[in-house]
Amino acid sequence: MNATFATLALAVASAAITVAAEAAPLSPAASLGSAIVVQDQASLRSAPRDGAQQQASLWQGEVLEVRGERLDYLQVWDHKRERGGFIRTGDVRRVALTEAEAPALLAVIRFVQETPGAEALGIGLAAAYLQAAPFQVLAGEQGAQAFDALGTFADRLARRASVAVPGKASGAALSAHLDVASGYGVRFSSYEAEGRMQVCYEGEAFRRLLAMPLADARQRARAALALTRPECINPDLPAHERAKVIAWQADVLERVDVAGLAGYLRNRVQTRRASVWGAVAFQQARQNVADPAVAAAAARALTEFSGVSKADLPDEDQSAYNDAAMRVSAVRWALVPATTPVTAVTGPRPALLTEPGAPGETCVLLVDAQNGVRAPLLRRCTYGVVWAASATINREGTALALAVQPLEGWRELWVLRKTAGGWLTDVLPPTAATPETGVAEWAGWVPGGQQMLVAREARGQGRYRKSFEVVRLDGLTTERVTGDISALPLFQRWQDPAWKQQTLSLR
Repeated sequence: MNATFATLALAVASAAITVAAEAAPLSPAASLGSAIVVQDQASLRSAPRDGAQQQASLWQGEVLEVRGERLDYLQVWDHKRERGGFIRTGDVRRVALTEAEAPALLAVIRFVQETPGAEALGIGLAAAYLQAAPFQVLAGEQGAQAFDALGTFADRLARRASVAVPGKASGAALSAHLDVASGYGVRFSSYEAEGRMQVCYEGEAFRRLLAMPLADARQRARAALALTRPECINPDLPAHERAKVIAWQADVLERVDVAGLAGYLRNRVQTRRASVWGAVAFQQARQNVADPAVAAAAARALTEFSGVSKADLPDEDQSAYNDAAMRVSAVRWALVPATTPVTAVTGPRPALLTEPGAPGETCVLLVDAQNGVRAPLLRRCTYGVVWAASATINREGTALALAVQPLEGWRELWVLRKTAGGWLTDVLPPTAATPETGVAEWAGWVPGGQQMLVAREARGQGRYRKSFEVVRLDGLTTERVTGDISALPLFQRWQDPAWKQQTLSLR
């Protein structure tokens, strides 16, 4: 690591130590270093007495300029509020920002890194360390530890802010902590999702960590996981920009060597890789990328998911594991080559064709010996990805099931069925809730042409549900449903062998 990178590293904290950046020139008598507030709602008073008027309420992590000492108080100047006063010495930690002090600061950072609720303080200490440590130290293992800690503090603070209850006292503290972090140059973004705000760390410290040769595998894993959180992709991004972000996430995850990681951490990386590569396959399919590339991305997603050891899966990771399963399952038909396009239909059974529609659309055509492409039995278009290889028709020739994926991690089941008035298309979604993550897949036909078997798995409105169903073709009404496949005799008898072999619903 050269001095140029170390100089860039200090930019993370350049806005942090406000004393150095904003303070007016001090007289020698006034140059007594800085102090970082170590607890919330510390009182800045007008005089060194408990009964003196409170000038301001300070929050952990804020930095003050020390200008004197009176009794057990420090006389300080708050550059943020442009106000002076006195604060108890026990409410702050004094820092000189010298090279000799750097090891002690790093030791405190290591302790605070494992302390939930102390994120703002940790960010202040990390900023102080980045100012105090010399270039050669920041370029080595200790510098990597500092950036790892800084990123961890910021990401954990963003996660806490995302689940805070508006109006609660804890919400006020989190808002103040975010303000403290922003004062140090740590940037956050926020998006509205399902009626609440999702706060995300911008990730500068983690990006710098991944560029450091001496960062270890565990640090790289934490950085990659924080930088690739699916909920932190701007939901308002255009499709082509979203595809770029997902490709970048896949590249970030490639920088992690999982071989030496603990089992639970290796699982987290592979679970995230599976989700991201599933998204890559979907985006490539939408852009009409060559089939081999889409199949390769889907295969990579399946390989990463298959590598997850359920024995090393903590309870808190079960949700991410289920989501990864649905995202991989949504694109699994990319692994099955599409059949040769039908040029003529001679038998009584209909066949399915696809053709381009309006820009970005794919049209599904149902044809038979009498009704060709010019006058099909049925024509329906969609902006989603039509997985043509999934098309399967029942024995009676009266219904056809087709997998269509309109969104990442969300695959619907189209059922084309014959009625007295002609052919109709019904859509069976993974769940009736707002689309998040889910898969509805055909699992088999029940002889008689009246029923089919369906497996559905979805997360909607914060709830996860997996079910196996016997569905009536007329109106797609569910006749029987259970979470235990062994409880449905029809499922046991008529489930399709190929579905049973390939599905992830039976994991």
